Amino acid sequence: MKIRTCWLLFLLGMTAGSAWSQSTGTVYGLIDIGFVHEGGGPGGASIDKLTSGVASGSRLGFRGTEGLGDGLAAFYVLEMGINADTGTLGQGGLGFGRQSIVGLQGDFGTVALGRQYTPVAFIQTETDPFATGLAGNSPNLISAGGAGGSNRMNNTVRYSYTGQSGLTADLAYGFGEATNSISRNRQVGAAIGYVSGPVYLKLGYHNVKDAMSVPAKMTFFGAKYDIGAVTAHFNYVVNKGAAVFGLVNADSRDVMVGISVPYGASRFMASCIGKNDRTFANNDARQVALGYTYFLSKRTSFYASIARIRNNALAGAASGFYRVGNATEQGLGNRAQNIGVRHAF
Repeated sequence: MKIRTCWLLFLLGMTAGSAWSQSTGTVYGLIDIGFVHEGGGPGGASIDKLTSGVASGSRLGFRGTEGLGDGLAAFYVLEMGINADTGTLGQGGLGFGRQSIVGLQGDFGTVALGRQYTPVAFIQTETDPFATGLAGNSPNLISAGGAGGSNRMNNTVRYSYTGQSGLTADLAYGFGEATNSISRNRQVGAAIGYVSGPVYLKLGYHNVKDAMSVPAKMTFFGAKYDIGAVTAHFNYVVNKGAAVFGLVNADSRDVMVGISVPYGASRFMASCIGKNDRTFANNDARQVALGYTYFLSKRTSFYASIARIRNNALAGAASGFYRVGNATEQGLGNRAQNIGVRHAF
């Protein structure tokens, strides 16, 4: 009798818990491996390689939500980068180097805590015809604003909101966590915009201070317009000290124009990026890129891309030599071709 009573109480407790909250959890990932040829490096160097994360960074992730009632929910994301060609971890070996966040979401918007993307990085990915991947990757010339040119922030509190009218807002603060200073190593990012139907317009800002509290800042305008048969893409960036793969742009104006064209199971991409370096060094650069994706299924796609950068600075210069990379690598020289396959699960 006592055993039956215990089981009854246990089942009632489980039922009550289910009524109180609904939880979901998902394991997901993406494997991307491609063949890459890069040329035009220092001394005319070139390289052929099989590499991971050409179009999109390979990853393994865990995410879930728990309903808390009255439209409020808790959520988490833990996402590690994987070098699928070698089986090692990406992002310098960090366990969950892509994202590591927990937060709350509801009618008021979303509050997320942890390692996450800068507001500018979202604009850049959403308006780049190449989605910041392949040889045509816009971060080859345009910074995402974060420390050292990174598209992520550590120790970050982020608030984001999307209204039914299409208005969006995004605000992020990354604690520098320096002893006796609230400014050293800290980052601040923000974005406001309008996204509705075929129209996408967002204006972003990022400010980062180094260990000596020296600021670097950028303003990023991103737009695209989808008319169905073709989507037009545009960026205009004012850069005051933000880095591109470690190359600091003390003062530049960057412009990207591009198109993407869906055709059946295919998608064609093209873009041109101009960097106007306003410093005495005059390290201008221009990138031209073409790309193609064929969707074998909803989860599997084949891709190919080619890009070339014309640098004012010489290859091997201490600063100002921009390289054609991809979603996860800086690249060796001023031109590259890649072809590969991507599978999501």
